[in-house]
Amino acid sequence: MATPFPSPTKKWHTDTYQAISPSRPELSLKGKVVVVTGGGAGIGARTTRSFAEAGAAHIAILGRRKAVLESTASEIRSSFPNTKIHTFSADITDKKAIDKVFRDFSEAVGKIDVLVSNAAAGDVEPSIKDLDPEAWFYIVETNIKGPLVLAQAFLAYGKEDGVIINVTSGLSFLFGPGMSAYCVSKEAAVRFFQIVGMENPKLRVVHVQPGVIMTDMNKKSGMPAQDEIALPADFMVWLSSPEASFLSGKYTFANWDVEELKALQGEIKEKRLLEMYLTGLDFMPANAELQG
Repeated sequence: MATPFPSPTKKWHTDTYQAISPSRPELSLKGKVVVVTGGGAGIGARTTRSFAEAGAAHIAILGRRKAVLESTASEIRSSFPNTKIHTFSADITDKKAIDKVFRDFSEAVGKIDVLVSNAAAGDVEPSIKDLDPEAWFYIVETNIKGPLVLAQAFLAYGKEDGVIINVTSGLSFLFGPGMSAYCVSKEAAVRFFQIVGMENPKLRVVHVQPGVIMTDMNKKSGMPAQDEIALPADFMVWLSSPEASFLSGKYTFANWDVEELKALQGEIKEKRLLEMYLTGLDFMPANAELQG
């Protein structure tokens, strides 16, 4: 279909397709250990299912609602009995709790291969003149402190050459009235994870805009769904595979066609495409690369 937004690929997907199917042998996650935050519902739950379909050995799903986590885990276990689903009720901004989750999980099953940083906070906000600073900072803290706490835990208990997927939003680079806390915090999280990648060059850190999915957050904003939830879930399986290694440090849309992206990988690297920086002025040396 025609691309509704600027895109490096001619094809624009709204649903999953064969090249990102978790059933492809090339995308196998057999033996891998995965953590998905916000894994009880929405994109996180569907992503957990896709990683299980790809054969991950152990998946930890984190969230604040224990009953929701257990319900999702039970459903996935029944479909993919060879994948062990572990549930942990924790707030991503609680460093002590998150450190314990990562420590206990890694001690039980081994170092973590993939972290999907999916949990986030957001809401339709009043104008800046009228907003409540406490409510504003709750969103900012969740979306910035949360990634910091998760990154520190992954660096302590994850593999040195592991994968971090930052689930972001188009509002990390687009912005408008009524979403200031969300826009500010999602942009900051992208920059934060870029620095995580720069400081740990063996890591693969990639950002994904998951599409417009019918999540609770989008329901509140009144935004109609445009994409099927399987699309970002399966796309993240592909991002975790060797096929996507050239996208470390890059900003991606789940809608983009992966075969076309692979064909463009030389140009993406040479021209430093799909990165967030000031346009019109080149502050980066010609041979420099942004990581994360």
